[in-house]
Amino acid sequence: MPTDYLIKPDPLDSRLSAAVTGMDQTGAPVETRVVTEKALTLYLNSQEVVTMMTIGDHPDLLAVGYLKNQNMLQPGDTITGIDYDDDLEVVVVRTERETNYEEKLKKKVRTSGCAQGTVFGDVMDGFEDMALPKAELRTSWLYELTKNINTTPSLYLEAGAIHGCVLCKGPDPLVYMEDVGRHNAVDKIAGWMALNDVPADDKIFYTTGRLTSEMVIKTVMMGIPILVSRSGFTAWGVDLARKAGLTLIGRARGKRFLALSGSDRITFDMDPSDADDEPKRNRRKGSEAAE
Repeated sequence: MPTDYLIKPDPLDSRLSAAVTGMDQTGAPVETRVVTEKALTLYLNSQEVVTMMTIGDHPDLLAVGYLKNQNMLQPGDTITGIDYDDDLEVVVVRTERETNYEEKLKKKVRTSGCAQGTVFGDVMDGFEDMALPKAELRTSWLYELTKNINTTPSLYLEAGAIHGCVLCKGPDPLVYMEDVGRHNAVDKIAGWMALNDVPADDKIFYTTGRLTSEMVIKTVMMGIPILVSRSGFTAWGVDLARKAGLTLIGRARGKRFLALSGSDRITFDMDPSDADDEPKRNRRKGSEAAE
């Protein structure tokens, strides 16, 4: 049985998906669920930073995680308040330190992340200085994690067209976030870690999406030493992972996985033949997966 999550998706939350009607390939009428997508404008003190498209849950975590992953919140910064207005679709993060990022906001690198995927130029400077901690990944943990995560009720299984990210420790998934953009799901977890002072050195990060440069950069900047995906890799993502010493595992489905970086952290303590095959997904008829 899957472990109890600290936070997990609520596929029955009516705010996060909507029922729509249409027809299938035979012309028969169908009703299916589709995820919501709404704008959220983020301010850091009085400075407008970005407008993101999101499903709308956990705006406080998304805001703080975005600012942390873009180096706009420094380790010593004290957050004095987070204000969210649902009607105005605005979230404001307030800090003791006066901030002004007008010049920084002009310097962006567009990434392959869907929707608003961006990385500010000086994030790469911090990336080069990161030293990831030693950690262990047992293959028995990996098999158990993928099985538990892939059988957890989620918006992905209910409606598709969404990405999921999970913070794990050993064989236990802890926090499971979903959003229309994989970068948003990452940032929600980063925000939860920052606001709860959660250490990163013994954690594993799991994503349903591709292992792109942005996914690698954000995982490294969060200080997490192991990144796992059920999907594939990009060449730049692999190159950055090797430079940072990040353990990078993709195509993790059932008995199979592929490690392209940081294999020294892996302990092969379970014969793959003893692991379960990945069960067939039972998503609702008419839904589409996010790839």
